[in-house]
Amino acid sequence: MNIWDEIKAFFVRGNIIAKLIYVNVGIFLAISVVAIISFLMANPGISDKVLGLLAAPASLEVLAKRPWTVLTYMFTHEGIWHILFNMLWLSWFGKIFLEFLDQKKLLSVYLLGGISGAAMYILSFNIFPAFSGMTDMSVAIGASASVMAIVVAMATYVPNYNVNLFLFGRVKIVWLTLIILAFTTFMDFQDNTGGKLAHIGGAIYGYLFAISLKKGTDIGAWLNKVIDVIVTFFRPKPKVKVKYKKARTDFEYNANKATHQAQINKILDKISKGGYDSLTKEEKDILFRESQKS
Repeated sequence: MNIWDEIKAFFVRGNIIAKLIYVNVGIFLAISVVAIISFLMANPGISDKVLGLLAAPASLEVLAKRPWTVLTYMFTHEGIWHILFNMLWLSWFGKIFLEFLDQKKLLSVYLLGGISGAAMYILSFNIFPAFSGMTDMSVAIGASASVMAIVVAMATYVPNYNVNLFLFGRVKIVWLTLIILAFTTFMDFQDNTGGKLAHIGGAIYGYLFAISLKKGTDIGAWLNKVIDVIVTFFRPKPKVKVKYKKARTDFEYNANKATHQAQINKILDKISKGGYDSLTKEEKDILFRESQKS
């Protein structure tokens, strides 16, 4: 097994949390390699161009040309601390999520939470006067909106769930989430405002998801159906095994035919001597099948 086969097998064996982390880390490493090449070539435009193809732009005009970025931005990071903290939060709260809900729901919350974060960021930059003149140059990257959706979803779905914090002991997840929102989203709002707006969008989706699920409705179920269709379409079709019957020789055919005819003759002889009622049920069935052939 070569290295690529090992990576593929490692990816397939992991749960949805591991797969999301693998994708995020893989893209981060690819961007890092591009950044190194860009530096060595003394051409920062290479790195900027690649990042621009993945980041979600605030400009509606640019977004129309790159609609895929509302998905790719949530897997794109710059800087080790940026991806490290996002993946740690994803791992921690993702495990809590899977204690109560399934992997498909976690994937839909991650994706739709990220899309909601992008929508909040883009709409805000195009509506509020505070961002006038910044729209054309602003972009968003990172999984924080997706992670925030998972965090808030759990705080809403199981608010009394206890987590153990170093130095603080057992704390209800709802209070921990409020503290996270306060420190990462609402404090110093003027700093990295685009990212914090995305947090709010992700948090709103996580809340709506959990509230709806408590009432019996999974608002992200449609996305899972779409994903299933896509995965099924690209999944290799199983090879149909065709079973071939071994061809009989003329000798075998004639021998079987002679044996069968002898059996029929014996039944007919029995009828001539004792009548039809003298036949057994098996003999009557054989005679009936033979009559159907003519």
